[in-house]
Amino acid sequence: MIVCVCKSVSDRKIRASIAEGADSFEELQFELGVATCCGKCEESVREVMAQCGICESHCGVERPVPVSLPPAQPMPITFYERKAA
Repeated sequence: MIVCVCKSVSDRKIRASIAEGADSFEELQFELGVATCCGKCEESVREVMAQCGICESHCGVERPVPVSLPPAQPMPITFYERKAA
């Protein structure tokens, strides 16, 4: 599948570059020219990188980190009575 139409770069070319050692988005831009013209392919290129297991710090894909919250404390509930005007 063609990922970058401007430079005619397929997902296979991207995967091959990653297999040869490219490990950042900037390297793929330099080697293949992806996302250097119109930039519409950047998200797709980053998705292919994530599928190949490239570290999220290199490709910009952020995954939610589980956060452990402290145990919930009961909140006091206060009821107010409405008075007619």
